[in-house]
Amino acid sequence: MVDVAARVRRGSTAASLGWVTAGTLLANLLAYAAQIPASRVLGTDGFGEFSVLNAAMLVASVPALAVQTVVAREVVRGTARRRLWRLIAGVLLVVAGGAVIAVAAMMRIAHTGLAPTAAALAGAAPLAVIAGGQGFLQGAGRFRMLGGVLAGVGVARSVPVVAAVYAGADATGALAAGTAGTVVAAAVVVALTGRRRTRETPVGAGVDAGPGSGPRVGLTDVLAASGVQFVMIVAVSVDLLLSRAVLTPGDAGLYALGAVATKAAFWLPQAIGVVAYPRLADPVRSAAALRRAAVVLTGIGVAVTALAAVGGPLVPVVISEDYRPVAGLMWLFALTGSLLAVLQLLLLAAIARDRARGAVPAFVTLAVEVVVIATCVESVVGLAAVAAIAAATAVAATAGYSTVVG
Repeated sequence: MVDVAARVRRGSTAASLGWVTAGTLLANLLAYAAQIPASRVLGTDGFGEFSVLNAAMLVASVPALAVQTVVAREVVRGTARRRLWRLIAGVLLVVAGGAVIAVAAMMRIAHTGLAPTAAALAGAAPLAVIAGGQGFLQGAGRFRMLGGVLAGVGVARSVPVVAAVYAGADATGALAAGTAGTVVAAAVVVALTGRRRTRETPVGAGVDAGPGSGPRVGLTDVLAASGVQFVMIVAVSVDLLLSRAVLTPGDAGLYALGAVATKAAFWLPQAIGVVAYPRLADPVRSAAALRRAAVVLTGIGVAVTALAAVGGPLVPVVISEDYRPVAGLMWLFALTGSLLAVLQLLLLAAIARDRARGAVPAFVTLAVEVVVIATCVESVVGLAAVAAIAAATAVAATAGYSTVVG
């Protein structure tokens, strides 16, 4: 393993964090801004379907998202770019095949139609290309370009959704517009990162080695990382995914709006993990980087939860009077998302250290959460409380396990 510090010599950590924060903030703000017209125009039932299928798409894209962490790690280790692009192509095919199977599964689980389900899940495979390109930039420490790519992808995926909703599209049309934007974003990412050499030399052995050099990497590496990513993504989405199975359609729509706060609190500090990840992959700096990042995320989580508590009463004014029943719970949703952001950091550290077993405590907690939701939950308040307790338990168990195992 090479010294990761070489990757950030082009600027300070603060500057790197600034670029990635700007990109992720813009992307996330656009994503959540798209929820406002969708929630108002589609109604509680339509918005519930829209939100559930977006969550399903993220779960189906877990292997695609895992590609970024694997590619970034392998860039640090000096694996050849050609080999990594072959890996990305393989994952693209696997995710595309899995999405076809997932369509039938989601139609049964969430009681959704064929057209909206297919429109949503078709967006999973292109994320492999996007994530792979971002992994090259992240592993090479090219945070300025990475911030730009994150922002551009956010624009391409969110703006078409807003345009479709205001044009009168239903949930199917809105989901199809988002998928089309994702395909365009993938093509742009390939154009930006697909060249064999770029102006900046990736950090590995100091050069972009030939196709036969570097450690071997394949789908098994992505599979291991996918197991960890699966826990992350499902932990963020499982309550929403099951909401239509345990709640009435109207209550599921209310819960979907609250889940927007969960996802906002989870994704907004994403830049912390992105910038810290190269150091988490360095055994010399890993422990210190993890401690610093966890402290920062905790502070952000406290602030976001407090802001949600203060701003919750504005929901009926900004969104619709129909969502008043969930306004007083926004702080609880934000707390859940903040806890899950810390969990994500802990699991990213497990991927960076090549220790997929670090996700076991969170996986066990997740399994228990599913059982509790399926057998005990009957209300929006109950579902939100179970999700928050599960998130806190997963953080405590994962942190304790990593301390014991090292």
